Amino acid sequence: MNVAVDAMGGDHAPEMVVQGAVEAVSELGIDIILVGHEKKIAKALNTRPAHGHISFHHCEDVVEMDESPLKALRKKKDASIKVAFDLVKDGHADAVISAGNSGATLAAGVLSLGRMKGIERPAIASIVPTEKGRVILIDAGANVDCRPAQLFQFGVMAQAFACSFLGMTDPKVGLLNIGEEEGKGNEQVRLAHELFERSELNFVGNVEGRDIPMGDVDIVVCDGFVGNVVLKLIEGNVEAMGRVIERDLMSSFFGRVALALARKPINGFKRKLDYEEHGGAPLLGINGVGVICHGSSSAKAIKNAISMAVQYVNNMVLEKMSLQLKASKIG
Repeated sequence: MNVAVDAMGGDHAPEMVVQGAVEAVSELGIDIILVGHEKKIAKALNTRPAHGHISFHHCEDVVEMDESPLKALRKKKDASIKVAFDLVKDGHADAVISAGNSGATLAAGVLSLGRMKGIERPAIASIVPTEKGRVILIDAGANVDCRPAQLFQFGVMAQAFACSFLGMTDPKVGLLNIGEEEGKGNEQVRLAHELFERSELNFVGNVEGRDIPMGDVDIVVCDGFVGNVVLKLIEGNVEAMGRVIERDLMSSFFGRVALALARKPINGFKRKLDYEEHGGAPLLGINGVGVICHGSSSAKAIKNAISMAVQYVNNMVLEKMSLQLKASKIG
């Protein structure tokens, strides 16, 4: 197993990325290629224990967070994220991890590896913890405008991912809408609803935003604009709720006592809702393995994203997804 890590991607690169890579090597026993400016990576690595399973692949350029992905990749031929995917294309790596520009990660993955047969647009599958378990939210930000057929393809890919990676059996698929009734929503969603109804997927119909935290469905399908807003809203609510509860309890003596007694279950609750526990979101639909991390990822998140990529490869998710696409007459 050899994972290419975009060492220059993210708000805290390369320090946090390098630290996460070192932790992943120690725990997983894999080989990692740190892709980026070698001197900057080496400087960050000097503060970590030396490890023979880590190597460098030097490149000069990086796609910044505020750059247009396609323009930047055309201009910066030696960008770290493009080089990382090229390592997979050339057989030198099995997967790519990046906390950098997500649009550039998507574009580089498509340019280097191409799309899976029958897939018009790859999508980001984010794993959202809920009351009853995990829900896959797809698309979580890759495609802001989608056609009905593309939404259906997202559902098929997520179904294959849920079964092969998360061990789900016949997962329930819902289409995110403004109401549960069949005729609700814009034309895009109504036409997608018809495609899902005619399919062999376990489609349960329209679901609303409030249904996601309840965990009554396993897969929620939407376009990337809506999905990214939902994801960021969930993250913000979790952080805000935690601060409000702690602040209110700390305002009185009995509240402080209650907080001290409840600290362990509260921390357990926070861990369940912490995106860092999963590390990243897989990019489904490219001919390879790519995991997109949060821009502000910590070392823990990077390590867990690398672990996700290793499981993705070991579970042969790509191959199983290809079979599912064929069975659904997409691939």
